[in-house]
Amino acid sequence: MYKFNLFDKIAFILVIIGAVNWGLLGLFNFNLVSAVFGEPANFLSRIIYILVGISGMYLLSLLLKIKKYSRP
Repeated sequence: MYKFNLFDKIAFILVIIGAVNWGLLGLFNFNLVSAVFGEPANFLSRIIYILVGISGMYLLSLLLKIKKYSRP
């Protein structure tokens, strides 16, 4: 069984933030990241978007790793 490390947990949190942001953007045209950290041109907002994207790609590789551990 695969045991989640700290990096895995942080990646999950960032992807959840990204998913909530996309849901709010689609439903209410409200960008949560921009509301908290400033307009998208703000350096901190751009860093958050980049981290969410990297976390999503990392979780794709984690999915393959977990699949490998679950095989008999």
